[in-house]
Amino acid sequence: MGIRADRSVISTIVENRRRKRARKADCEELPRFGKPLNNLTISVGREAIFTCIVENLGPYKVAWLRVDTQTILTIANHVITKNHRITVTHSGHRTWSLHIKDTKETDRGWYMCQVNTDPMSSITGFLEIVVPPDILDYPTSTDMEVREGSNVTLRCAATGTPKPTVTWRREAGGTITLSNWHEVASIEGSYLEITDVTRLHMGPYLCIASNGVPPTVSKRIVLIVHFPPMVWIEKQLVGAYEGKVLVLECQSEAYPKPISYWTRPTNETITNDNHYEVETISKGYKGYKMTMRLTIKSVRVQDFGSFRCISTNSLGETESKIKLYRIDRPPTTRRPGTRRDSKKSWKVDHSNEKKAAGMRDEPISKGNYDSGEEQTDFQSATASSSFQRHIFANLGITVFIGIIVSGLST
Repeated sequence: MGIRADRSVISTIVENRRRKRARKADCEELPRFGKPLNNLTISVGREAIFTCIVENLGPYKVAWLRVDTQTILTIANHVITKNHRITVTHSGHRTWSLHIKDTKETDRGWYMCQVNTDPMSSITGFLEIVVPPDILDYPTSTDMEVREGSNVTLRCAATGTPKPTVTWRREAGGTITLSNWHEVASIEGSYLEITDVTRLHMGPYLCIASNGVPPTVSKRIVLIVHFPPMVWIEKQLVGAYEGKVLVLECQSEAYPKPISYWTRPTNETITNDNHYEVETISKGYKGYKMTMRLTIKSVRVQDFGSFRCISTNSLGETESKIKLYRIDRPPTTRRPGTRRDSKKSWKVDHSNEKKAAGMRDEPISKGNYDSGEEQTDFQSATASSSFQRHIFANLGITVFIGIIVSGLST
């Protein structure tokens, strides 16, 4: 009995050891995942590829599932779902890839790579679908026309994933004047609110939507401001002589674009002819700023009086006047620096001396001189010399007379 009992114990121990070795061998042969399943971020419309690495797959099979809907997509090489955008590929039964072509926003979610061991083993990864920004036609604002002094709100509705940021800028650059008269180069938000609109707000604006997913998009919205004409003149009183070429100008601002014209002192409308030339120069957005220019090619007697520049549109009419008055024609003058001019100046300078001495000029014959002016200069010089001799003689300083006369003669 003792021997049999010992043999039974030994058999039990051997069997247990065999079973342990078998279980250990089974554990070593079970499939295992080579690395975790990566999360993916894909732009809409691109292809998403999940890759699952399985070591020691053996007789087991790999399946792909959509976690949130518990939908089986593929098993081994077979596509189970009816979604034609889903395919599966593998390399040596070790690397298994799930392909989702032409991704849509509805593809966003968790995906599972599963091996049908007992118990089942699996890893999961998340698919994020990002969408570039898009500006909706509705309810985004279109071009707007408002009266000056009113309030206006421009709206820009944008979609995308992540949610896009909307920025407002002026297309031509410059600043945006807000309700508190604070000026900014740009402003963020779906709405651009402008209170007490002025003509300075007129022009195109850009709403720009961006979320880090290219491309950034924008929409152009034009703000038109209507206001009645304004006219002003820098010089309202202008002097001119007959025959002068004269240019008159006045400045005007108005929108819608006004009808602008000049009238002459007889209240007749001026048109281009041989005597007048009318020109209008537009600037600013939509040409709401204008310079009205009237050129009088040669001033006549009938031009003296009031000229009016008039600007009118559907919101009103405004005018301003320029009064043209007569002045004498300036005398013709010889350019300074010539020999004759210097002689005349010398002659005028000494005329007071002759008067102070009580002397008068003696007539001198023309002789052979070519110019009457040169004779007069000589006469003045002689009179001045006599005057100086008379003065020095009275002072008893006769020693200097010869020197002074000699100097003047040279």
